[in-house]
Amino acid sequence: MTQDTILANAKLVLPTEVVTGHVVLRDGLISEIGTGTSVPAGALDCEGDFLAPGLIELHTDNLERHISPRPKVPWPHGPAILAHDRELAGTGITTVFDAMRVGSIPSGKGRYLKYARELSSEMLALRAQGVLKISHFLHLRAEICSETLTDELAEFTPDDRVGIVSLMDHTPGQRQFRDIDKMKAYVMGKNNLTEDEFAAHVEKLQDLQDRLGAKHEAAAVAEAGRLGAVLASHDDTTSDQVTTSARHGVAVAEFPTTVEAAEMCRDKDIAIIMGAPNLVRGGSHSGNVAAKDLAKRDLLDILSSDYVPAALLMSAVQLGNMWGDMARGIATVTRTPAKSVGLEDRGAIAVGKRADLVRFAQMDGGAVAREVFSLGRQVA
Repeated sequence: MTQDTILANAKLVLPTEVVTGHVVLRDGLISEIGTGTSVPAGALDCEGDFLAPGLIELHTDNLERHISPRPKVPWPHGPAILAHDRELAGTGITTVFDAMRVGSIPSGKGRYLKYARELSSEMLALRAQGVLKISHFLHLRAEICSETLTDELAEFTPDDRVGIVSLMDHTPGQRQFRDIDKMKAYVMGKNNLTEDEFAAHVEKLQDLQDRLGAKHEAAAVAEAGRLGAVLASHDDTTSDQVTTSARHGVAVAEFPTTVEAAEMCRDKDIAIIMGAPNLVRGGSHSGNVAAKDLAKRDLLDILSSDYVPAALLMSAVQLGNMWGDMARGIATVTRTPAKSVGLEDRGAIAVGKRADLVRFAQMDGGAVAREVFSLGRQVA
């Protein structure tokens, strides 16, 4: 017989409210929800901690950090994937869309080499072996300014669990890198380029945009449709860019850089994703719009940990406190991202949903994950 897991005496973060009660987990699903502070025999006493749906991460570069822990230092992919998987589980993330760059620049200094097809195949193999703690999907970051985008996209099929394809245009002088000086500090530091090498890098990217930008953008939009993936934009800055995104069928806008772009996203019914590190730090490291300012304007729908997995829970709790509505804050990392990518089986504490849960407590204005469950099994 299946043995139930009961989590009791918890502040349950439901879709629109927080109530004290318990949940019963059975066969990987939530089978019962009740209210009150009682702790049945054999139940886990959550001691008044919050119990929320497992967090859903739509865009994280964290896996890239594990496969290359230092510049030009490769790490074996299998151990890197496992370390990444366990790190995310420990922060309360139970569903992740792992961002992998497609579109390389194999020539010249500061080059970017192809890796996504090989890495994703290894990810899928580990998933098939049952050794991953949480649920993994792919997020293909389609680099418009590249030499190989169309060939790399063609290597993926609808069986590869590609959930998101995002349109990435890092041409210097626009979007994220409108400020060339900020791009210069970032790129030169990351790739150890000289002044002349950086200038050549900028010239090369601008040339790639001139020659291949329109072709690559159209190809990425088409490939998202072939793969059955949600289409995302990235770093929209102007109303015109958002209008173009809407015309392509973009459903989510990652990290719009201005209030103007975010307001147009709202007008076009495009969900707005902002970076959790931006919110936690109080501003953008690239000098773009602050997530907190968009939150105050009701122009923030979803949070992404981006490059700091632990920031996802911290920022959602921060939003809950800012808005005076913890259920609303937690929804930015659970129910709303699930809805935006068509995952109807998770993202809420409700009967019949996946038993993906995180027990957490607030500490010094932040939050700490105490226990994490994926399909009813404790993973952290």
